[in-house]
Amino acid sequence: MSAAAAPSGSPTGTSSPTGTASPTGSPNPTSTATDDQAERRALVPAAKVTWDKAADTAVGEVAGSKLVEIELTRAEAGSTASPASPAPSPGGPEWAAEVATQDGTRHTVRVDAVSGRVIQSQPDTEQDAGDKQETADLLGKAKLTAEQAAKTATGREQGTVSAVQLDSDDAGKVIWSVDVVNRNNWYLTTFDVDAVSGGILREEVDSD
Repeated sequence: MSAAAAPSGSPTGTSSPTGTASPTGSPNPTSTATDDQAERRALVPAAKVTWDKAADTAVGEVAGSKLVEIELTRAEAGSTASPASPAPSPGGPEWAAEVATQDGTRHTVRVDAVSGRVIQSQPDTEQDAGDKQETADLLGKAKLTAEQAAKTATGREQGTVSAVQLDSDDAGKVIWSVDVVNRNNWYLTTFDVDAVSGGILREEVDSD
């Protein structure tokens, strides 16, 4: 998931590759912010629609679908939109979501992160049978919803969820990967939440 999506902060009890905890009452980061921190600081507050509302919109756009992933990103110049809903201004915030039906067929749904309207919805035409089966298996094995996984992540690190993705880790466990952006220092923390048990398997802070 991209650095622009997902909050970060200090892990409690879990070590991170950086070994850095987010400062409490952190100072104004403007003078020392990295490019990624500056991007998060610009993009996250610009999104008026939360990830879960955008996810509900995306799922509602495709009958019988479930969320597979969603990420806060910037609208690209020249991107197409549906006739009923014009594209946001280039560089404006949008939620890029992927939802899938029971057979694993994925659809990309772009949601304006300011108005909440669907910008574009189209099926993934590059999936083969193996891709669809893999997605269907992930959805079938996940017992936790994306909302439950996000609640687990933000219970550990307060912040704004900027990305959620259903995936499998190196051990073959089905996980929800959740990005949380800390609005004090604009660090991003990624949590891997076991999609069956609900436990946190990994916590990594990106302080860049």
